[in-house]
Amino acid sequence: SLDASLKRMGLDYVDIFYHHRMDKNVPLEESMMALDTAVKSGRALYAGISNYDAETTRKAAAILKELRCPFIINQVRFNIFDRHVEKDGLLDLAQELGFGIITFSPLAQGMLSDKYLHGIPQDSRAAKGGFLKASQITEEKLKQIRALNEIALSKHMTLAQMALCWVLQKPGITSVLIGASKPEQVAENAAVFACEPFTPDELAAIDAIAPVG
Repeated sequence: SLDASLKRMGLDYVDIFYHHRMDKNVPLEESMMALDTAVKSGRALYAGISNYDAETTRKAAAILKELRCPFIINQVRFNIFDRHVEKDGLLDLAQELGFGIITFSPLAQGMLSDKYLHGIPQDSRAAKGGFLKASQITEEKLKQIRALNEIALSKHMTLAQMALCWVLQKPGITSVLIGASKPEQVAENAAVFACEPFTPDELAAIDAIAPVG
């Protein structure tokens, strides 16, 4: 699979090769040895994993350390509405072991943007179906979205910008993957690098609206 990808991209190697998710039907050692082979054969510079919980990440990191394979990152879903990596302890583990966390779905499939402030638009992901269902946009969820938007406005930011800043300012987070569909969304998202740190009161207000669980 990696060889085929390199051929399509016209590259000799990739920077990071990920094992995308835990596979309970395959021994963890076997999966980590495959990553090690990719790195030591010159096809990748570093090994990464994706969607690994804290417990399995610790085990995977130990195997890769024994193999002397450079493991640098875990890619996981994380946003204000989905905070399982905090509850799981993965962010703390990243700081303990020194690997990075890159997050996807930071805007919760668009829920953490101004798109759903007034309901479900016809051209939205929720209306079209897919990962985000219309049934997920409940009145309670809309109340949360609007309350978070008030905090964003108080910081002179859009809700999307605030949601990205919140993720990036979490200890242990290295980077964030955005799913922009328009050029102006990229420009809006890039502005988050100039955002001011959240105050303890602001963080407490966000926690009150969307607790860890």
